[in-house]
Amino acid sequence: MMIRADYRHRTASLALAILAALCLVARSEDKLSKRIEEHLAQPHFKTAHWGFLFVDLKTGEVVTERNSEKLFVPASTTKLFSTAAALDALGGDYRFHTPIYRRGSVDESGRLDGDLILVASGDLTLGGRTTEKGEIAFQDTDHIYANWSGDAKLTTQDPLAGIHELAKKVAAAGIRRVKGDVLIDDRLFTHTEGSGSGPQVVTPIMVNDNVLDFTFDPTEPGQPAKTTWRPHTALYSVHFDVNTVKENEPLETHIRHTGDGHIRVTGKIPANKSHLVRIGEVPDATAFARAVLIESLRKHGIEVTAELSQKHPTKSLPDRDKYHDLTKVAELVSPPFAENAKLVLKVSHNLHASALPLLVAVKHGKQTIQEGMKFEREFLAKSGVDVDTISFGGGAGGARADYVTPAATVQLLRHMAGRPDFNIYERALPILGVDGTLAHSIGANSPAKGNVQAKTGTLTWDNLLFERGLCTSKAIAGYMTTAKGERLAFAAFVNGVHMKDGITTTRLGSDLGKLCEIVHLER
Repeated sequence: MMIRADYRHRTASLALAILAALCLVARSEDKLSKRIEEHLAQPHFKTAHWGFLFVDLKTGEVVTERNSEKLFVPASTTKLFSTAAALDALGGDYRFHTPIYRRGSVDESGRLDGDLILVASGDLTLGGRTTEKGEIAFQDTDHIYANWSGDAKLTTQDPLAGIHELAKKVAAAGIRRVKGDVLIDDRLFTHTEGSGSGPQVVTPIMVNDNVLDFTFDPTEPGQPAKTTWRPHTALYSVHFDVNTVKENEPLETHIRHTGDGHIRVTGKIPANKSHLVRIGEVPDATAFARAVLIESLRKHGIEVTAELSQKHPTKSLPDRDKYHDLTKVAELVSPPFAENAKLVLKVSHNLHASALPLLVAVKHGKQTIQEGMKFEREFLAKSGVDVDTISFGGGAGGARADYVTPAATVQLLRHMAGRPDFNIYERALPILGVDGTLAHSIGANSPAKGNVQAKTGTLTWDNLLFERGLCTSKAIAGYMTTAKGERLAFAAFVNGVHMKDGITTTRLGSDLGKLCEIVHLER
């Protein structure tokens, strides 16, 4: 059989084109690998352990990887897992309903011969961050990190806005005087200890994240600093002894509960220091919520005979299944859970993330963190995550039991990308160079800016040998659009970096941002 010369020519041309394309891909991969290796060869990574995996979001094709099946400390990328489980259990449209019931009768003058009872629903913000658009406001560095960061800022919303709305509705229901008590039913789930920075006690009642905010501004050296605190309540008496010192002198702030509601705030603020925020966790979240509710009821014209107390009254509450026999006089409805997910992931909110497994447990009729984590495990297994390779001690990151692999993290990310509610999950993630914990992780002119949506993680411990820190983990995981328009899912972890010679967690965050930039450009 004779083969025509033009056919042979076309076949040869096609083979050469395929070979050229393969060589181009190989050269591209070699360039990507070379740039990554150069980046990871920096001196401060000498003792570090790296693990990462970048894959094509649709096909699962591996773009680049290192130690992707090994365990790494995930820090706050843990929140990717707990938020996904909560989103699956509750749904993005879920809203918290926080009611107030009256126990007793109301006469013609509006006198309640009995108690008002607020039933905590686990609402993570309780109206204290809700904007006029019905969204939940956030700052890139949240106030729960104020004691560890000089960049923390407060949202502009009144942290007691939800409490005031409830009190207004009680007044609208015709109640003018409460002869009995004002109580908070906080039995929705078992109180537990959270992990990570910020307030530690996780309860179903959260007013301003159960912290007091203290702000400081310098004046002239030798003069008292300008100080404020919020939310105000007569439950606490705050005594400030904070002075302005010369420029560049050490910054010092101390917040101490000295007993019986007295709080002493001391410190020194350098004259060149900008506006500073610090927080103090309230000793009893339930007593705090009761106090601000009583005060708000009074502001709305309701006489309340009950007095504020440092401890919540031990007066008996109705059985939880008996509230249908009582009269509901007010209710606060939250923004959709999609907004809570955004707050948790954008700012890495530890208190709220620690509450997520408990909310999942409640959704299934349970009350403990152990039960909630069991349901999270079932969700992850159902989602195609190799659960036998990972370990979690809670929902926030920072627990000693927290370990994941880059591979398992990418498995979760790929699963979430295929869900109908993926837009909620992706929208909740920080955007590289734009907002949340990724706002400053890349240069303003980086080509990767705006092309990465990912959760960050940071975990450090004190190295007392040298009075410096050890970064146990710096991490990033999420989604990327490359310069060619390809969509990737990825996870990258670096564990064990000494914080010395100018190496900070901010610098390590920029290193991870640079890694993303390299893959974005060279893929």
